[in-house]
Amino acid sequence: MNVVVMGAQWGDEGKGKIVDFLAEKAKYVVRYAGGANAGHTIVVDGKKYALHQIPSGILHPQKSVFLGSGMVIDPEALFKELQMLSDNGIKWEGRVFISDRAHIVLPCYRKMDKDRDAARKRPIGTTGRGIGTTYSMKSERDGIRLADMDWDERIADLDKDDRDFLAPYTERLLAMRVDIAAKMWEYRNENILFEGAQGAMLDLDSGTYPYVSSGASCASGASSGAGVGPRRLDRILGVFKAYQTRVGNGPMPTEFNASTESELCEFIRNTGNEFGVTTGRPRRCGYLDLVALRYACHVNSIDSLVLTHLDIYDSMDEIEACIAYEIDGKIVTDFPASIPALNKVKPVLQKFKGWKTPLSSSSSYKKMPKEAKDYVEFIESFTGTPVGIVSVGAERSATYCRIDPWGNKI
Repeated sequence: MNVVVMGAQWGDEGKGKIVDFLAEKAKYVVRYAGGANAGHTIVVDGKKYALHQIPSGILHPQKSVFLGSGMVIDPEALFKELQMLSDNGIKWEGRVFISDRAHIVLPCYRKMDKDRDAARKRPIGTTGRGIGTTYSMKSERDGIRLADMDWDERIADLDKDDRDFLAPYTERLLAMRVDIAAKMWEYRNENILFEGAQGAMLDLDSGTYPYVSSGASCASGASSGAGVGPRRLDRILGVFKAYQTRVGNGPMPTEFNASTESELCEFIRNTGNEFGVTTGRPRRCGYLDLVALRYACHVNSIDSLVLTHLDIYDSMDEIEACIAYEIDGKIVTDFPASIPALNKVKPVLQKFKGWKTPLSSSSSYKKMPKEAKDYVEFIESFTGTPVGIVSVGAERSATYCRIDPWGNKI
């Protein structure tokens, strides 16, 4: 069975923890998009791991992980990450494989990334890690793939600085390369977990363009980025937080008002540790945007949702979520493509009674307070999509599974 885990918001939804949780029943884990700009934090037995390019399933012994064709690989960052795993006692050798069709991030791309964004009249807010430029070079058919790294004539076309950069990594990268399409066909009868990067609202086509990522963070990216046909994707899970966050520039219709809601923003940011894993930047925070979430469910055929960070509301008397937009005096219930329209949004909010108790002490979804379950069930009704998993903490044990994506009975 092939199960996709993708972000249903603007990234940072907790995909890494959910992939780690679901990986126990998977034979293989495949990351299908993004690069070193992504950051997944996983807590296992009280120890925190920050992963950027390596799929979260690596923390499960005996599981093999694949970096897919839709990824862009930063060799320097990759081997630092692998060294971090070794330093923490994680034996990764022989378990990490890279698609030979994945593209390579070169040092010159990082500078180009920063220069391009600085030159824009409306900067996107790139992380400056060369990701966008690598995808751009790929589209222009001027990029370098892992498969090209032992093609002497192609490497000779590169500038000397880029050749010198690649030289110490070439043999180690080539030792991990695989034909991922062949492997996915070979493993077609196994449980495979596909891990996305960023989120639905950052997808190049369906996101808030031009304030989007350069890769395919949509569900269909799992097919093109991992070498499997679209009809072989059995289930699609969309991960979202109980509130909204965004990093970088671009519209965010439910963002907390800096002058009137700064206290609420600081509470959510500090309680939820809303700071970038990769950059350390504080994330923009806001109310849960159910209009955007429903849109993400529709355009990605999300089968079930995964709600994370619900415990952040444990101490609040009441919480609010956005159920519609007011734009120029009109009520809008569909997510607009227009950036000016999104920038004019006044969120229409609905209040929910808080539960005033630690959800992590509930031990299961059924034992959660009625008020918390009411909130979850409203989200299901609004989006028309079941919430199959609820996360109420960083540890694996703080995860309440209502619908097993692998098809087992709960």
